[in-house]
Amino acid sequence: MAPKTGTGERYAVEMGGLWSGLAGTLARLELVASEPARLDEVTAAHALRRLQYALHLAAEHAYGIVPPPASASAHAELADALACARELTAEVAEAAELWGAEGVQVLLHEWRGSLFRVRLARMRLASAPPPPPPPERRDDDRFGPPLLAFALSLVGALAFVAGATLSLWPLWVAGVLAVAGSIFVYRP
Repeated sequence: MAPKTGTGERYAVEMGGLWSGLAGTLARLELVASEPARLDEVTAAHALRRLQYALHLAAEHAYGIVPPPASASAHAELADALACARELTAEVAEAAELWGAEGVQVLLHEWRGSLFRVRLARMRLASAPPPPPPPERRDDDRFGPPLLAFALSLVGALAFVAGATLSLWPLWVAGVLAVAGSIFVYRP
């Protein structure tokens, strides 16, 4: 069961703690991914397993944080990106253990992409827009102004048509003024 984090400020602090622990892990993984020849070293598979475990811990930590509603989608994307990076790191570690750097070549681009996806998800999370403020409810939100505007429009349209049909220009002008007045009576 994930603990509630409450406010956006507490969430930011929790995510800062998550990212501070994860930044070094990602840097080391990206270094190995950019220089796959390092995977021929004897300790490479063991080092990758440790880094995989660090990704696992980060994914668990991300799961334990409940994001504010505005960041829920970006947070879920980060948690999924961490899980994918962990799984691919496990596959790379296994391939490096069995076949060395040459055996990892098939997985290399996908692995780099998963590491990039973690950084991208973190960037999207950091730039998640704040939730829009709730619309202000005014006290004058009654039926009066819209109803008066409708009545003026209806009466004005009828007066305009009657004035144009009967060739009575004062009635025609009164209809136009009533329709124009309805615009000023109610503005949504």
